[in-house]
Amino acid sequence: MNRPSRVEHPYDIVLFGATGFVGTLTAEYLAAHAPDGLRWAVAGRSRDRLERLRERLVGAGRAAEVGVLEADVSDPVSLRALAGHARVLATTVGPYLTYGEELVAACADAGTDYLDLSGEPEFVDLMYVRHDTRARETGARLVHACGFDSIPHDLGAYFTVAQLPEGVPLTVDGFVRAEGMFSGGTFASALNQFSRGPRMLAAARDRRRHEPRLLGRRATAPAGAPRYAGEVGAWALPLPTIDPQVVVRSARALERYGPDFRYRHYAAVRRLPFAVGGVAAAGAVFAAAQLPPARRWLSGRLQPGDGPSAERRAKSWFSVRFVGEGGGQRVFTEVAGGDPGYDETAKMFAESALSLAFDDLPATAGQVTTAVAMGDALIERLRKAGITFRVAAGR
Repeated sequence: MNRPSRVEHPYDIVLFGATGFVGTLTAEYLAAHAPDGLRWAVAGRSRDRLERLRERLVGAGRAAEVGVLEADVSDPVSLRALAGHARVLATTVGPYLTYGEELVAACADAGTDYLDLSGEPEFVDLMYVRHDTRARETGARLVHACGFDSIPHDLGAYFTVAQLPEGVPLTVDGFVRAEGMFSGGTFASALNQFSRGPRMLAAARDRRRHEPRLLGRRATAPAGAPRYAGEVGAWALPLPTIDPQVVVRSARALERYGPDFRYRHYAAVRRLPFAVGGVAAAGAVFAAAQLPPARRWLSGRLQPGDGPSAERRAKSWFSVRFVGEGGGQRVFTEVAGGDPGYDETAKMFAESALSLAFDDLPATAGQVTTAVAMGDALIERLRKAGITFRVAAGR
């Protein structure tokens, strides 16, 4: 569909939640890597904190001019004003199920492109049902999961499919390895989702009722079972994250994924005792999240806005290996980078905003994935920023 003509906005990009931990890293990245002439602003509840952030950026010589905008998630009027100021509005303010919908609605109404870091399936499904139609009418692109959830997996599967024959059934398996901490916001979102199983399933069913049927093609993401994956030399544990859902939505939207596409998503663990321990730990956290006192105690261990030191982040890394098959061919690919929970998430988030603001992209609108909205352009940006996308040798 053709995008409607846009009114001129004062800013190309507005970063909401800029004074939080990941928000500050994103602001620093934008200041250091933004193209000449970028009109951008930081936004949040506290003008004093925003002004101090702006002064640090300017004082470090990393931003000649940064706007400051006040807005509060509890004030829908301020959020609608915020959406009216931006061509692209990127928000780090989560958990998104608690704080996110008013801003999605404001962007959908204003025709403003929206980005977030949500890994919350329930939130993403609810936003599709409630705001996708309006966003299509105004030309707004609503792009969720623009950090470690789910860019390496979504774009990695997209990159892998591009190495395989066209017009044939394809399978892709993703194997995630990482060394690093989850962000406080990610942990809070995960705990919230763990405690909302029935409502999460209900939102997914409601979405399926609203989504158009896929005619003549199929795209699925079965959970798979724990197994030893000889193709990557590791124990493979199914990962119940939003990532496979995002990959399948890209596959549904893009015919390049073939007539019958299947994706499976795993954590790759080298040693069996660690695999067993990881399953037990995940089960314990899930069980504890069902009990309000235990959930509150867990929430206090890592607060949103908290994060590790630069030295700790410098030692962190991630690697996602993909095994793709189709048309009698098998291909191995890899997406890899540094600290997944903070530094690389901020990089991915900032580059996504810059891509929506400046790149020559396919004509899309409504709730779309990073592969559908930005695809090759974002891969090229991330490669230039130091994230690896490569065809790898098999075992």
